[in-house]
Amino acid sequence: MKPSKRALLAGLALSALLGAAPAALAHHGWSWAESEQMTLEGTVEQVQIAPPHPTLKVRAKDGVWLVELGNPSQTKEAGFVEGSAKPGDAITAIGNRDQDAASKRMKAVQVKVGGKTYDIYPSRIKKP
Repeated sequence: MKPSKRALLAGLALSALLGAAPAALAHHGWSWAESEQMTLEGTVEQVQIAPPHPTLKVRAKDGVWLVELGNPSQTKEAGFVEGSAKPGDAITAIGNRDQDAASKRMKAVQVKVGGKTYDIYPSRIKKP
């Protein structure tokens, strides 16, 4: 019995979706980040509230860092919305930096800006 074109196309589409799933899960995990947390202090250069993760570009003493927040709904639930930070604001971000020491990238669990504290990942904040 010869499969129809529709069945072949459906099979290809399913294969493509299943193949993409591990990549999507890997992107949203923490495996790329160090387990120890760090504190980054600097000045906001850019704010982007967009999927897959809102981000901030922060100028620190050692250069410009990319600070990833949670997914858009999670970030909003933490109270961090459009206008919570703007270029020129002083910021403190606590989170996990990229395991690649050459990469100035971190996943923030908490940010402090404009006199407010936003707990992006409350369960991941390590108390000193």
